[in-house]
Amino acid sequence: MESVENDGKGKGKSTAGLATVEAIRPVLDDWLGRKHGSLSFRVTQVLSGHGCFGKYLCRIDREPDARCHHCVHCGEDTAQHTLAECVAWEEQRRVLTNEIGGDLSLPAVVRKMVDSAESWDAVVSFCEDVISQKETAERERDISTPLPARSRRTGRRRRADNALFQPP
Repeated sequence: MESVENDGKGKGKSTAGLATVEAIRPVLDDWLGRKHGSLSFRVTQVLSGHGCFGKYLCRIDREPDARCHHCVHCGEDTAQHTLAECVAWEEQRRVLTNEIGGDLSLPAVVRKMVDSAESWDAVVSFCEDVISQKETAERERDISTPLPARSRRTGRRRRADNALFQPP
């Protein structure tokens, strides 16, 4: 789902947002006019490819590589891998596909979400369950792995904000 293109300056730019736009564009009027469903933080992570996915975490230097920590069958942990392939989420995926069908490509999932409240709710349920477990696993890796990439950044802005809240 997420890819990186070279911008000619030696840095890559993400095209993850492009995949989301391409999935929503064909149903944009229906998406905007729907009477059901609202986006959650975790649904947005799956739709955008940003969040606790190995490929994204590696790109932002929070993981040393893009592998999936939940299965041994893939080279890259992406939102699409989590949604459609990772064996760790087979049960949640079975419940999801019983409601929305077997096509778990992003455009098909978005179309189903727009089509019915039941499909929307099934996608939300999948995302909330799976992503919350991935977040928990990421926090555990943060605690147990002393790699520099795993440590939280302490940038100038964070230090300045923290200084504002120091006791007198």
